[in-house]
Amino acid sequence: MSGLLEIPSFAFAFVAMLGVLIFVHELGHFLVAKACGVRVLKFSLGFGSPIGIGRFRLRWERNGTEYVAAWFPLGGFVKMLGENPDDEDSPETLSNPEEAMNNKPIWQRLAIVFAGPAMNLLLPVLIFTVQLGVGIPRGAPVVGTVEPASPAAEAGIVAGDRIVAIDGEPVDWWTDADARFSAAAGETLQLDVERQGETHEVSLAVAQRSRIDNFGAVAELGWTGLLHPRQRALIGVRDAASPAARAGLLSGDEILSVGEAKVEDWTSFAAAYAEASPPVTLTAARPGDDGKPVSREITVPTTGSVETLGVIPAAVLIAQVTPDSAAGEAGLAAGDLIVAVDGAPLGSFGALVDAVRSSDGRALQIDYARAGETRRIDVAPRKQEAKNALGVPETRWLIGIQSEVSVLPGASTPDLERNPLVAIPRAVGLTADATGTVMLGFKKLITGEVERNNIAGPIGIAVIAHKALQAGWEIYLGMLIMISINLGILNLLPIPVLDGGQAVLFIVEGIKRGPLSLRTKELFQTAGVMVLLMLMGFAMWNDVSRFWGTFVDFLKQSTGL
Repeated sequence: MSGLLEIPSFAFAFVAMLGVLIFVHELGHFLVAKACGVRVLKFSLGFGSPIGIGRFRLRWERNGTEYVAAWFPLGGFVKMLGENPDDEDSPETLSNPEEAMNNKPIWQRLAIVFAGPAMNLLLPVLIFTVQLGVGIPRGAPVVGTVEPASPAAEAGIVAGDRIVAIDGEPVDWWTDADARFSAAAGETLQLDVERQGETHEVSLAVAQRSRIDNFGAVAELGWTGLLHPRQRALIGVRDAASPAARAGLLSGDEILSVGEAKVEDWTSFAAAYAEASPPVTLTAARPGDDGKPVSREITVPTTGSVETLGVIPAAVLIAQVTPDSAAGEAGLAAGDLIVAVDGAPLGSFGALVDAVRSSDGRALQIDYARAGETRRIDVAPRKQEAKNALGVPETRWLIGIQSEVSVLPGASTPDLERNPLVAIPRAVGLTADATGTVMLGFKKLITGEVERNNIAGPIGIAVIAHKALQAGWEIYLGMLIMISINLGILNLLPIPVLDGGQAVLFIVEGIKRGPLSLRTKELFQTAGVMVLLMLMGFAMWNDVSRFWGTFVDFLKQSTGL
């Protein structure tokens, strides 16, 4: 029955998102059509008969326009007088020619068709403006983790440093710094770094590495080893002869306090231990027999640093190994601590993901620690289907492990701007950035850098909307923004039936200085419907192939079969 309980939230997430997007799009057509003197016959949100029971219906008329909220929510439309080719000779069009769309000047008809996509692009501006008014939590440019043997480690940058400027340009948010690093492969950047109230200049040589970009594709990007998330005080013990191992510490122990000093993350643990006077008592949490963490006190010697104590951050501590996976067949098991890949020290799970997904199936040399002994094996990733962060299945290279969560959120601060004269231009800029990201995604899709099976249909969008809502309203609104931009751009494509195709017809009529024949318009519309049906069929096929197994499992859970 658990599957049935999710149906209301699933339906709400999808219908609410789709309803907003369609309403905004059609409202654009409606408002501009009214402004141009075109009679709007019907404004329908959804298809089919009006929602209602008995004589009560969500349908009303005002000023010659019928407004309807229909049962089938996957769409909507605005019907205008003289809009369709077969309406041109209708009695109503002939009796009211001045209110017919086909009799309006070309520029007015273009304004009407472009108003829908324009509203989809204006919606993100409105959402961003409201979010700025209440404050958008954003990552501050504070270093959370520095990966070992990375360019940042060699430059002397440490966790807790705040990046003030890069090459003289101020840095406001972590995303700004991260984007600059990714685009600077092979360059040397000059950083202004603030540490304990003092600003230092640091030269950072950005390396080039195969990494996963924002679209899930492998790309050659800049790599510094700087990460925004903080490392948990989750320890790894590589050597059974180390002071930590002899004191009874194990890989996977999480340090809660050093003496009386509470520990928040790895940095605070390292600092507290370095300053502690003997004897040093650590409070560590370790899973008990029932899997729940149990706190225990462990006395360790004073060695001056966590490195000489013999502990390292457990950045990739295996929590689970998938049966019959590459990792399982190679001998990896839960509790193993992966410390290096192809000889390079591993400081984050993301670094392992980059190495695996960019391997193209090449065997990776993995060093791991087990029972105080470091071992080395070769693991060849396999191409398998897995769900991304939003629960959408995709095919990628995997070795079949799940890691313990070893990170904490990085420093954040609200991006707050309540002055509309400042907030609106900033919202426009944020929308432009998001639109650039969408356009880049289209480019990667066309060139094949992103697999075409990532194209989602209604089922895929519904799943994404539901997962986004579960992740929180900010994620949901972010997804609404991206889908709205996608919808706006897609409707500008010169495909008949879409707004862009209608615009092409009007432009041709303007160049021709006269209307196209009814037969030409019908052929044009028919061709557009065929192209649209093929695109929708391709998207639906992707949905069915992705989610068929999930759908069958859902039915089994819901019906108890």
